[in-house]
Amino acid sequence: MLARLWHIFWGGPKGGNLSARDAHARQRGGVLLIDVRSPAEWQAGHAEDALHIPLGDLTRNLDLLPKDGEIIAMCQSGLRSGIAAMILRSRGFERVFNLNGGFMAWYGAGLPIETDGRSRLRRVRGGSMASR
Repeated sequence: MLARLWHIFWGGPKGGNLSARDAHARQRGGVLLIDVRSPAEWQAGHAEDALHIPLGDLTRNLDLLPKDGEIIAMCQSGLRSGIAAMILRSRGFERVFNLNGGFMAWYGAGLPIETDGRSRLRRVRGGSMASR
């Protein structure tokens, strides 16, 4: 039981926290980066090639995510993405990482960002937009 709780909350051997640079390197290797921030935060600027699913819409859009692949969750500072990672792990996604420091760390590291004008939008369940 304790091992299961450890896995859900901290990721166990197949998850955990990543630095912005490590997250970017994994993303460049094909790992999905999801941004769980609000639409206003997303529009102000987001990591290049991230998928936008606001935290409140996450459970309604699990089918957009690869169950067998790695996922990195990002928010503004790392708190909401940590919650997103816990939700995903509790739903059977095993290889989920939290971007430590969130978008602030990504931006601070000088990693690629884009604004909403360059992203592709698609409607997701819950009425909001998933962006990629």
